[in-house]
Amino acid sequence: MSRTKRASPGGRRGGRYHHGRPPPEPHILDSCPNCEQPLPEPTPKFCPHCGQETRVRAPTVGEFVQQFGGAYLSTEGAMWRTLALLLRRPGELTRQYLRGRRKHYVLPLRLYLTISVLVLLAVRVSTLLDPSTPQPALQVDKGETPKIELSVGGASMQVGIKPGGEGFECRNVPAAVCKRLEQRLGIGPAALANDTSGLKARLTDAVGPMMFVLLPCFAAGLAIAYRNRRLRYTEHLVFALHLHAFWFLMLGVTLLPLGGLQLVAWLAVPVYTWLALRRVYGGRWWTQALRASVLATFYFTTLVTATMFAALWALLA
Repeated sequence: MSRTKRASPGGRRGGRYHHGRPPPEPHILDSCPNCEQPLPEPTPKFCPHCGQETRVRAPTVGEFVQQFGGAYLSTEGAMWRTLALLLRRPGELTRQYLRGRRKHYVLPLRLYLTISVLVLLAVRVSTLLDPSTPQPALQVDKGETPKIELSVGGASMQVGIKPGGEGFECRNVPAAVCKRLEQRLGIGPAALANDTSGLKARLTDAVGPMMFVLLPCFAAGLAIAYRNRRLRYTEHLVFALHLHAFWFLMLGVTLLPLGGLQLVAWLAVPVYTWLALRRVYGGRWWTQALRASVLATFYFTTLVTATMFAALWALLA
């Protein structure tokens, strides 16, 4: 029997669908629409040359959901496999990547971006749902003399109205910045009180870019502290991405309304960091402790500086 001629791609004739509607059933093609290689008879479901699907039809919403679920929600997907290793064995995900096993897990930058975006979105939603939610190190007083105070690691910054409402004052803020803040916020108590309503949201929005800047700084600190390991800067950056991804996960845990879980999450951060450093960089415990102390001091100083700049940006935005 002669081979029946199949419909052209998409079931079109003359560039239009019959009666203006796409056919309900997928059409099998004579040649692959991707590599244009002839397809054997009987026609396989996938092209033997490039793997392209041979049954062409308009995509459905279910297929989009399946594509997303296959990448992120499937129990056998790379994301769940990556998260399981990240949580169970501190530092092992970095070791696997540096050894070349990369197809099996989500790439470091993609993992960090996925987790950080979801957690920051959760933080923003929680702030919008409950504006009274306290922001870390941030205090806003909307009394008769409104003021804003930010305290990080012993360093503090305060802007507000003088007692009696007789002017604007700043503490531990450069004079030029204070003058700009006075112009931006206004000198009236009502003006400052109204402006602080969106301060928490703006400060939350600044966390993402701030952490993205701190990441290479942390990797630079690793390169200095462990310069005798002869690792490239980008290899230190991989560890920094994995470690910050875990830190963001713990930040997400603190948002859950479960008693005592917040304390467990905060305690898990230093313990996990120590174990991850031990697994990736090795060394004796006392040299590890010395390097970790230098790294913590460097990163804490950088974090305080970046937080202050983020707060000023939130005020001036």
